[in-house]
This record gives sequence, structure tokens and C-alpha cells, in this order.
Amino acid sequence: QVELVESGGGLVQAGGSLRLSCAASGIIFRLADMAWYRQAPGKEREFVAVITSGVSTNYADSVKGRFTISRDNAKNTVYLVMNSLKPEDTAVYYCYRPGATPYWGQGTQVTVSS
Repeated sequence: QVELVESGGGLVQAGGSLRLSCAASGIIFRLADMAWYRQAPGKEREFVAVITSGVSTNYADSVKGRFTISRDNAKNTVYLVMNSLKPEDTAVYYCYRPGATPYWGQGTQVTVSS
């Protein structure tokens, strides 16, 4: 049974930072590409960042230079460090394992106040 459990969301002022975590189980984590998506109220879910099993990374233009994705294969965990947060970063952030059978976490709320 695959499970992705996000944590670390919360309320932060503009300019602040948060670190999201996604703990994975039921998959061979070290072989998995992992990604973060987000969905703001009234908007479609959008790509934020991805890290491959080979530790290559890619980011949405809107977060490039502010967010950093990383992984710890020993802990089966992927992280998203978010700096210089803006009100427009407010969303539910989802952990995602792409593949033939994709998996989503339940999401964690990030709220950035102005």
C-alpha cells in the first residue's frame, strides 16, 4: 500500500519561509521521481518542482530561485524548502509520485499573509 504523507504547512507572513516534508511508504523510494504540486482556491492544480531518482531538479518559473526541492533516500522523504514566500504562494501543496500508477498525498495547507 502506497502512502505519501505531507507535513510542515502553516501560516507565515510574506517574506517568510517554510519547509514541507513528504514521507513515502510502499514504494522503492530511491528509484522514484518525486514532485510537488499546489492548488490555490478556484485554480487548477499546478506543478511546483520535481526531483528525479538521479537527483536532477526542475522548477516552475514562479518559484525558481525561491524554492528548493531535495530528498533523503535513507528517510524515504522529499522536502520542499520555500523561501521569500508571497501571498500568491498560498495553496494546498501536494506530494506526487509520477508513473504508470501515480500517487498523491493528502495535501498540506500553506497560507502566506501580506
